[in-house]
Amino acid sequence: MNKIDFIQQTTTMVMLPQTEWEGVKSDLQELKELVRVKSSEEQNAQWMESADARKLLGVSQKTWQGYRDKRIIPFTQVGRKIYVKRADINKFMEDHYINAK
Repeated sequence: MNKIDFIQQTTTMVMLPQTEWEGVKSDLQELKELVRVKSSEEQNAQWMESADARKLLGVSQKTWQGYRDKRIIPFTQVGRKIYVKRADINKFMEDHYINAK
């Protein structure tokens, strides 16, 4: 922002009764949560290539091949390319979560 833009900027103040402000604030928080949930859902629906899934899991090529052969993690194959959904990787991780007590 240059000096001229800064000088030309104006500030607007809006005064609302406390109850209306609380309603606006609540609506904004709901919108923020909806955007967060939608973003998370879109991310989980994304397809990733096999190499990226392997890196995310931290497994070798041979282990990854074993997971696919045993159908441990769902995948799709188009030609020679393997794709998996991020949600399926996340589910696999959750299913193998060991809770330290």
